[in-house]
Amino acid sequence: MQRFNHLITTRPHQVRQVLISDLHLSPQEPALVQAFLALLDDCLTLPALKRLFILGDWFEVWLGDDMYLSLLKGKRSEDEQMAHWLTPLIAKLKQLRINGCEILVMHGNRDFLLGQPFCNLFGGELISEPYTLTVGQQSYRLEHGDALCTDDKKYQLFRKIMRNRLTQWYLLNKSLEKRLAIADNMRKRSQQNNATKAAYIMDVNDEAVRQAITDSDALLHGHTHRPDIHQATADKKRYVLGDWRLLDKDTRQPKVSAVIGAVTDDQHLDDRLNSNNLSSDDAEFGLFEFEFFIR
Repeated sequence: MQRFNHLITTRPHQVRQVLISDLHLSPQEPALVQAFLALLDDCLTLPALKRLFILGDWFEVWLGDDMYLSLLKGKRSEDEQMAHWLTPLIAKLKQLRINGCEILVMHGNRDFLLGQPFCNLFGGELISEPYTLTVGQQSYRLEHGDALCTDDKKYQLFRKIMRNRLTQWYLLNKSLEKRLAIADNMRKRSQQNNATKAAYIMDVNDEAVRQAITDSDALLHGHTHRPDIHQATADKKRYVLGDWRLLDKDTRQPKVSAVIGAVTDDQHLDDRLNSNNLSSDDAEFGLFEFEFFIR
């Protein structure tokens, strides 16, 4: 797996699409926010980039779009908006969209209340799972990955309840303070439950993978925080994106590391810039380790 500090250093004129997941961004983890901003800076310099996928768990917790949209209404000052930790992210994403790069966002298990109104701030689009991505002559099935962990019966029941529109309507009609209390309680219960679960229970189920990949040539997901490339069947692969991790935090040079995906294409740059075709027959998918050193 190729390792790099900046996307611009790895075949910049060939990178067509970038895929990331499990960033778990929050104001309590400024290093992860810095790393994401650095990745966006790299994306802004890639001349042929046409798509950025965020495949779930973009945020550590998302309690509704009004967490941020409320700043844009009422008596909130411009200074409050500018000081909010999300504002720089939105600004860079908006510029990326203006540059011609689509931004496609998928729900994860921690940000299932993320809505299209928030994505509208930067011109992004919420996509449903599974999503089909064509790479060369192959069809890739994209999803967050939690639905594949079918051995975890308790979680699958919880997921079914939380993804229900009535449940989400109920939560979003609670005050933000009550939603915070509910989220805190769920987080504590989840930590307690996970502490007693066997490792395999929180990983994907082989049969669920085989069923998911039936009509596709490859499967790509995140969620498990176990980045790797697996042989799902005799002729099909399963790619796992990695979570964003702060490493060596107690040293002089801490860094954030993440395994991300990229679709590259050897087609001539001028042809790519003037074409709506996102995947020629020469397109390839690969996993890359992205590193950002905290300053």
